[in-house]
Amino acid sequence: MSLLDTLSTLPESPGVYQYFDANGRLLYVGKAKNLRNRVRSYWRFTPTLRPNPAQSPRILKMLHEADSLEYLVVESEADALILENSLIKQLKPKYNILLRDDKTYPYLYLDEAAPYPRFELTRKVVQGKKIRYYGPFPSGARALLDALYFLFPLVQKAGCLRGKKACLFHQIGRCPAPCEGKITPEEYRKTVEAAKEAIRNLPLILDKLQERMVQLAEQERFEEAAKVRDQIEAIRGLEIRSEIDLARKEDYDIFAIDPGSERGVVVRLFIRGGKVAASSYSYFRHTELYDPDEAYRQALLDFYREEIPGTAATILLAHDLEHKEELAELLSRRLHKRIAILHPRRGPKAQLVRLALSNAAELLRRQKRSGEQEPVEKRVAALLELERSPWRVEVFDNSHLMGEAPVGAMVVYDEGEWDKNAYRRYELHARDEYRQMTEMLQRRIGDFDKAPPPDLWLIDGGETLRRLAEDLLRQAGVNLPVAAIAKEKLDAKAHRAKGAAKDILHGPAGEFRLESSDPRLQWAQRLRDEAHRFALAYHRQKKRRRDSRAKLLEQKGIGPATLKKLLDYFGTFEAIEQADYDEIRRVAGKRAADAISTDTQ
Repeated sequence: MSLLDTLSTLPESPGVYQYFDANGRLLYVGKAKNLRNRVRSYWRFTPTLRPNPAQSPRILKMLHEADSLEYLVVESEADALILENSLIKQLKPKYNILLRDDKTYPYLYLDEAAPYPRFELTRKVVQGKKIRYYGPFPSGARALLDALYFLFPLVQKAGCLRGKKACLFHQIGRCPAPCEGKITPEEYRKTVEAAKEAIRNLPLILDKLQERMVQLAEQERFEEAAKVRDQIEAIRGLEIRSEIDLARKEDYDIFAIDPGSERGVVVRLFIRGGKVAASSYSYFRHTELYDPDEAYRQALLDFYREEIPGTAATILLAHDLEHKEELAELLSRRLHKRIAILHPRRGPKAQLVRLALSNAAELLRRQKRSGEQEPVEKRVAALLELERSPWRVEVFDNSHLMGEAPVGAMVVYDEGEWDKNAYRRYELHARDEYRQMTEMLQRRIGDFDKAPPPDLWLIDGGETLRRLAEDLLRQAGVNLPVAAIAKEKLDAKAHRAKGAAKDILHGPAGEFRLESSDPRLQWAQRLRDEAHRFALAYHRQKKRRRDSRAKLLEQKGIGPATLKKLLDYFGTFEAIEQADYDEIRRVAGKRAADAISTDTQ
């Protein structure tokens, strides 16, 4: 169906629409309360179909590339909001902004209904009628918790309350030993109140830790002093000062976005009891075609994707978001409390928003000062003719020994650093490299709804594997460029001499043979080498486990030839162990069946 035909038959229902170019690549995902009205507003129909000149530069550029349109009907605008956000993350359309910060932040909580309450860390809502939350803390939460238990004589471990005898912590003065009745709940409550006051007034904690660090240094206990120093730095990062005076002890969550020129930042301030309790920020990359409505909407949906502790009932934005009432209604249902979204223009609330915006501007200035030279990612993008610079890259490699213990690994490079929390290991079952890579990449594509695609995939392999990855992504409808790096082959053998690494880069624009001193090649080699290291470490670990199991079977009289028959048939040691006697006998004979059955009984 042509674009004009689709525009003529759009329903008057809420839904999500997708624009594609002539090659079937996804350009843009949007949501609408009324699909017919919203999508048709992009166009003028006389004398011929053409883009509506009243649209933003970003949308106009997209419309000139659009060749076809698809849409999905949903039951409500709230459903459209959720689906739009999910599709942007999974499919990475060319003209949508992708904010990657989907972390959940820890809180300290206290169950004040307990006779001897303890401070604990949580990322989820804790059941209880008198739960008190402190935070969220994007960093330093563990350091703060440890400091509380070091500086105040609190019940150190949850198990202490179940015991009947005072432990070592009581002997060194760090626990009041309620297990032996040495302190009443009323007396213990005074210590808890002092700890709560310290959380609200962090300099109290910092001063005491500073004294402890100096004391340890004077005693030449330098390693312990260094640990306290690191603890001080972590807690100091939690301390946010503001001269803004709120007349009432109110709670707000504040979001401010500064798009910058190419790199933007989202700043979040958390006001609790009228004071700035915590803050966080995350950077994102975009083209010059920035849409504030889309950015704020995505920031809110990502941060409040599930019920979290201590959410403020009022969210303040530095931008007057279109359709914020519908978004507030969606968040109210998701968080099980009434949420209001406001854009204050004057008064203390507006001052708080300006504070967030000034912090966002300062973060971008700091980043600009630290990156004077053109980053290598931009030069790689120009070389490979990529639409976006590869700030975040997922790198894939697999490892095996003649088909044995095949494993795969994915490492993640993000803004010049390794995002080790995003690394993944894959236990593979295929015997050849092509099918191993297929299995690994298909599993990664299946996780795009949980972890959005990066800016680039880099494959350790040649053009064949690169095209395989492109085909798999095309089948999934994902816009993601793929590059590969492979050793040059001389006489059908890979050239691996150190100091003369003949690596070839393969990209969407073709093959590139760069000098070994070229920073672009060295960048790709560094990424490939980290993936290879990670894959090889997992392969060795898995092979050690495999060898130990083989040795156990060898002790039972199962020789290498019999073991090969069993593995060729069953695939894994686990499957051999779970197989019944008759099946093992059919594959390897009665002697092997007797030995394995005895071994597994």
